[in-house]
Amino acid sequence: MTAAVALFTRDLRLRDNPPLRAAAKTADSVVPLFVRDTGIDAAGYAAPNRMAFLADCLTDLDHGLRERGARLIVRTGEVVEQVCRVAHEADAAEVHVAADVSGFAARREERLRAALESAGRRLCVHDRVVTAVAPGEITPSGKDHMAVFTPYFRRWEDTHRRDPLGAPRRIRAVEGVTSEKVPSRTRTKGVSPGVPEGGESAGRKRFAHWLRSGIDAYEDRHDDLAADATSRLSPHLHFGTLSPAELVARARRQGGPGAEAFVRQLAWRDFHHQVLAARPRTSRDDYRTHHDRWRTGEQARREAEAWRRGRTGYPVVDAAMRQLRHEGWMHNRGRLLVGSFLAKTLYVDWRVGARHFLDHLVDGDIANNQMNWQWMAGTGTDTRPNRVLNPTTQGKKYDPEGRYVRRWVPELADVPKRYVHEPWKLGEEQFAALGYPERLVDLGDGLDRFRHARGK
Repeated sequence: MTAAVALFTRDLRLRDNPPLRAAAKTADSVVPLFVRDTGIDAAGYAAPNRMAFLADCLTDLDHGLRERGARLIVRTGEVVEQVCRVAHEADAAEVHVAADVSGFAARREERLRAALESAGRRLCVHDRVVTAVAPGEITPSGKDHMAVFTPYFRRWEDTHRRDPLGAPRRIRAVEGVTSEKVPSRTRTKGVSPGVPEGGESAGRKRFAHWLRSGIDAYEDRHDDLAADATSRLSPHLHFGTLSPAELVARARRQGGPGAEAFVRQLAWRDFHHQVLAARPRTSRDDYRTHHDRWRTGEQARREAEAWRRGRTGYPVVDAAMRQLRHEGWMHNRGRLLVGSFLAKTLYVDWRVGARHFLDHLVDGDIANNQMNWQWMAGTGTDTRPNRVLNPTTQGKKYDPEGRYVRRWVPELADVPKRYVHEPWKLGEEQFAALGYPERLVDLGDGLDRFRHARGK
């Protein structure tokens, strides 16, 4: 009898999982394997919020596999070593895995391929698992990636996409391969109180609810901070409990302006992945440098810490930063505002903000997090790199009643609507009684400093 290993990475699902389906189709028995990569711990990326969500994902995946006659094999260690060890124990001829885009993933794939081949085994890498359209499928003549979203999106829309796959009905497991216990959320320390439930079951339930009661209004309400009218599916996309190919197909089947706006966001995700795949150093280096001399020193460090804590004195910025700490998630409009404020108004290195986001975001992955931060800092793919978002005017536009601010900044819960985004206009005594911080910087001064630094 033949055996194969299905190595789960960022595809923690049974439905529409090409590596798992291919392993089950080409071999008599399968080892569903997940390796808890100690390299991620060593690099400082094992944030508690993501580890808690991951534990839910693995528990749910193991449950689904058991219903189909198998179970999830969990190992901890260096990925190449552990995969090769399991392949040897199972006498597996092939290992199936989803393609990924980071430099870390590319190096891991290269080492795993070489190690398996030296043992007479084969690595089978599957595209269009983590993304709907694979990096490198859409390229301009003579180049390796698209640098501007709009022309990318036009071609993305016309690209043929595979049909989503169903979950396998039965999986015959390889006997005798041992496993560690599946991790539990309860063993994870330092988790934010509002981190949602992870796993394919929870993701599919949320997506079904989104299709029924959220997607139709998405085009009109996606920037409404208080309405919370976005899908909140980004953690499930990051861990692959939902398939981007399936989300595109089902949204398109539903149709309408809201569905098309949602699909456009999925295309943005693919766009960032193809940029990182072609330019892996953009995880830490400017994509388009302006040779910024970012502020450092004690004052800049104090201001960055106030930003992290949601104590900048600008209500919508502080609300978004406090939401991040509580939920491990932030509204996309909030991400734009706090990113612009840190990198442009405070003129602090975008990498400081990207690191803080990775420390807290459940959906924090290198492609979307780093490329979004570069876009906000004007060092990425934005065609208007020196735009600066004014948090006061943006707050009034996207939280006109102040409900989002009041939800996350209790100091301002009783402030009248006309002052909720500008509490410093209340008057000295009333403002002091709030216990809310003074503004870190005048917006005009911050704008002048940024423009001077960029030579504008």
